[in-house]
Amino acid sequence: QVQLVESGGGLAQPGGSLILSCAASGTIFSINRMGWYRQAPGKERELVASITSGGSTNYADSVKGRFTISRDNAKNTVYLQMNSLKPEDTAVYYCAVNCRVVGGVTGDYWGQGTQVTVSS
Repeated sequence: QVQLVESGGGLAQPGGSLILSCAASGTIFSINRMGWYRQAPGKERELVASITSGGSTNYADSVKGRFTISRDNAKNTVYLQMNSLKPEDTAVYYCAVNCRVVGGVTGDYWGQGTQVTVSS
């Protein structure tokens, strides 16, 4: 019903930048919250940032001031601009969307994940 396609991961040096994008498609009626999570080896998945349909944002303390989440509602796409990257940002990043599909069902959908590695 809903497909999420992520792009933009890769290798960055400490202090560098990357931008992730996630495009949602399918039988979408409306999208509520969109967000990015990450999971590092041996750790639990954690929320990085989220944004509501009205544009309100929420960030993990560890990324405040360095990461910026935004969305393009016309394209059903969410972005994560990551600046001043640190080695501890290394993780698989997952896009997550809460949306209502045609037919009225609301649910959470996840992307396949994209690897971000910060290393010199």
